[in-house]
Amino acid sequence: MTVSDLKTFIGRTVLSTSTQIVSNDFLRKNLLKQLEYTMYRDLIKKNPDGRPLKVQEDKYYAGKALLNSIDRAIGKGNLSKNAIRGLLNVFLGNVFYQGFYERRKYAQKYGKTPPLFFTISPTRMCNLKCIGCYAGSEGVYTERLPFNIFDEVLNQAKRLWGARFFVISGGEPLLYKDDGKGLFDIFKKHNDCYFLMYTNGTLIDKENAKELAYLGNVTPAISVEGMKEETDTRRGKGVFEKIIKAFENLRNEGVPFGISITATRQNVNTIISDNFFNFYFNEQGAIYGWVFQYMPIGRGYTCDLMITPEERLKLFEWAWRMVKEEGIFIMDFWNSANASDGCISGARSGGYFYINWNGDVMPCVFIPYSVDNVIERFKEGKDLNDIINSQFFKDIREWQDEYAYKRKPEEHGNWLMPCFIRDHHDVFLKIVKKNNAKPIDEDAKIALTDDDYHKKLIEYDKRMEELTKPIWENVYLSPERRRE
Repeated sequence: MTVSDLKTFIGRTVLSTSTQIVSNDFLRKNLLKQLEYTMYRDLIKKNPDGRPLKVQEDKYYAGKALLNSIDRAIGKGNLSKNAIRGLLNVFLGNVFYQGFYERRKYAQKYGKTPPLFFTISPTRMCNLKCIGCYAGSEGVYTERLPFNIFDEVLNQAKRLWGARFFVISGGEPLLYKDDGKGLFDIFKKHNDCYFLMYTNGTLIDKENAKELAYLGNVTPAISVEGMKEETDTRRGKGVFEKIIKAFENLRNEGVPFGISITATRQNVNTIISDNFFNFYFNEQGAIYGWVFQYMPIGRGYTCDLMITPEERLKLFEWAWRMVKEEGIFIMDFWNSANASDGCISGARSGGYFYINWNGDVMPCVFIPYSVDNVIERFKEGKDLNDIINSQFFKDIREWQDEYAYKRKPEEHGNWLMPCFIRDHHDVFLKIVKKNNAKPIDEDAKIALTDDDYHKKLIEYDKRMEELTKPIWENVYLSPERRRE
């Protein structure tokens, strides 16, 4: 049986035997072992994209941890029937297997694969006012994406790219309302898709948890800042207790959930502690975690909250230890870049881009500069393919290709510092200015002309290179050069 045949077999099995898989530990674990075997063959044995072998090993461990997290969620026996259907039929079936073949058709037509997903923030409104919020959200803002545009964006992504996975952010997405409809109406209408929803968790009461369990195609990633002290300090007094209640509501209704963590200088040591891991993953039942290192953008941006390069390496070691030794799917958008082939911004092949509440299209959630707006482009008869092929996005993808994405393994750029805006800030400035990309808000406008801010980020980049270049050279590139 070839790898392609195995993919077809597993895809059909996932779609037709979810009941048997859930009720039979042997069948479920055997299926997941087959998936793990397929990943190993594709990533390490075949390595079709010619990546450094150590990079492929990191991807394999990340994929294995994802499968293990799904197994843990199902194996506990407390997921709702529809949540199980969502994980097996929609997430594994539609997103991975059906999506695999649809993306391959796109690649045959256009010579490259389309974006794997995008993040969309349908509203800027939020019931909290967190320190350093990247979106600058709070309750005074009423901007929201028209429901018909929201719906059309998802329809086009499915039709053009075979996309079935979408990330919802904010503001607080559960506050979204337009034309008498809300976020749950999107989830219901697009029940062939799987959604990851970043939320502050304070609005997940019993009723909303019950609705999420019924829908089955949504997993909330609830934002925490560490333990009670760190969370309430950044998010507001009493927020931590509301989050714990949200966890309880989700567990009681059988909804799989994870956590979203913003790492700063004030909480990084808490995040990498055994207490943090045990509390959220063993006691509260989170099945995955996303780590966002604080980015100096948005409201009250400051470089003083960024973790230091030395702390970033500590976080790197912690995240990969959780993945490889504990089998927990924890991804850090900077430190886990090997698992995503580096920077994924700018609608790169297999990457993503971002659409906000005004319809502004950006390369990344953390790059608040835009040259396109979906509302305006749709009125002109343009579609998402036109939007992702702006010169702005093309220039970013060209940099990604030259830096590492299309380099030989032995000449590969350093993916321990992959970020276009943070780790290569001088390149970011040149591309933004060349394309006359517009800042989406006043904070982004001020940052663009803040020379001290740019100086600090460029100095940060130099220190990161000093620390990570020896690791990248010795661990990732030396084996490739010996093989060459």
